[in-house]
Amino acid sequence: MAHVFPTTRVAAVQAASVFMDREASTEKACSLIAEASRKGAQLVAFPETYIAGYPHWAWLHNVKDGEKFFPLLVKSSVSVPGPETDQLCGAAKKNGIYVAIGLNESSESSFAEVFNTMLLIGADGRILGKHRKLIPTFYEKLCWSNGDGAGLRTHKTPIGCIGMLICGENANPMARYALIAQAEQIHIANFPSLPQSGQIGGYNMRKAIEIRAAAHSFEGKVFTITSSSVIDKRIIELLGDTPDRHETLKNGGTGLTGVFGPNGMICAGPLPDNEEGILYADINLEEGIAWKLYHDYSGNYNRFDVLSLNVNRRPTSPLNITEDAVPSRESTPERWEDALASNLQRLDLSRQVEMAELPVARKEKRKTA
Repeated sequence: MAHVFPTTRVAAVQAASVFMDREASTEKACSLIAEASRKGAQLVAFPETYIAGYPHWAWLHNVKDGEKFFPLLVKSSVSVPGPETDQLCGAAKKNGIYVAIGLNESSESSFAEVFNTMLLIGADGRILGKHRKLIPTFYEKLCWSNGDGAGLRTHKTPIGCIGMLICGENANPMARYALIAQAEQIHIANFPSLPQSGQIGGYNMRKAIEIRAAAHSFEGKVFTITSSSVIDKRIIELLGDTPDRHETLKNGGTGLTGVFGPNGMICAGPLPDNEEGILYADINLEEGIAWKLYHDYSGNYNRFDVLSLNVNRRPTSPLNITEDAVPSRESTPERWEDALASNLQRLDLSRQVEMAELPVARKEKRKTA
């Protein structure tokens, strides 16, 4: 597909999931997808791990106190593909809209392993891409496993070339450049929300998101859509289990839901902190062309003979299985006969040997000898 430069209406959701409830969160997501479509959006982005919530206990509780919540994360995680992704794909197709949504993804190899994942679903209802967060941030390592480079790619669509990174990855220069160098035009960055109190060093989530999104837009000459979540009463009631923790959570969280242009400036939003809503923006991808004249870091404003980046897209796996080329007849006679027949055919033997006659033929040969 050649590069396209349409004007597209995009939407960024700022909302709470139904915390640790996979089915209810999926239903709410489908409702928001339909709402965004009714308002004319062709692409809608959801917060980090929208289905079914961000594991706030990892920073709010100590390891021992937070241990009791981990089973909730495991049991509310999503198989890809699975019933919940089927619902999301159905909503995308029904409403003719592209959907980028964060979720806690179940592992194929361990019943207690979870990945922080973002899905991109096409307007035809197909899953176009799946990106697992390369490495969880700080305390998140207590909850999620490392992702891999399999999803570190862009996706060419009729509304533009879409790339996506999760939360702290948007401060990773190499991960961001990997997408820029694949002709990214629309970048999706999703985040949780965090209370202003209780963060190490007075970490300011809103400012951190602004810096990352503005930098990526300016460097890549792309539009960046940021989507943050909300801390609601359900989260406060479950995790605010001591007076101190309740005090930390009671005013909700802060994030930044907005859209940044290819000049690095915010062009829509942000929505007010901890209030649910959907932000809309009409973006013209052609605006990025003029800015590439100044700095085209994946084109003529770089020295690839001096600087280079390698990306390993091989999916990681805890198990590599090598099947026997010709299994023993004693263990699996059907597979043995199939494999031998295949080898005979490959060798293009002129004499056709019937499998059922092989043992008899061997006995007759021994008698003759």
